[in-house]
Amino acid sequence: MFNTKEYENRMKKTAESFEEDLQKIRAGRANPRLLDGITFPYYGVETPINQAATIQVPEARMITITPWDMNNIKPIEKAILASELGITPSNDGKMIRLPFPELTGDRRKELVKDVKKKLEEAKIAVRNIRRDAMDEIKKLEKANELTEDDRHGYEEDIQKVTDKSIELVEKISDKKEKELME
Repeated sequence: MFNTKEYENRMKKTAESFEEDLQKIRAGRANPRLLDGITFPYYGVETPINQAATIQVPEARMITITPWDMNNIKPIEKAILASELGITPSNDGKMIRLPFPELTGDRRKELVKDVKKKLEEAKIAVRNIRRDAMDEIKKLEKANELTEDDRHGYEEDIQKVTDKSIELVEKISDKKEKELME
């Protein structure tokens, strides 16, 4: 039998992944999630910063990183410089400060373009999941496991789920665009 929930969950995961991607785009204000994915060598093992330091946001445009082992200050600083964050860290020997400059109008427009590009990718991913579902429905009908009426019902269900998912990623995108243009 066909399971609509499976495809609905895949579409939901796509939307969640899209939202996580957008959280990594900096909107001129400090967000500790920007450091997700940045790793540094710690005893020969690539380690995420948040697993070796306390990350705080003391003010809207500043992130502070306090390593638990002070020997990690330089490697963490190097990892941040090597990342695509575009922010120069400074340290006082005890903590690393990441000051976030005000975004220019041009930079905001570039970031909005990035958001739109990621939105298109998310929509394509949702449509690919819909296509997979439709293919499975057709296979089940050919194998005489579904009647034509069942097929139409499932196709309508999948289309509704697809529309809802695309609407969700568009809302997420609109929210991020507003945040970037503030």
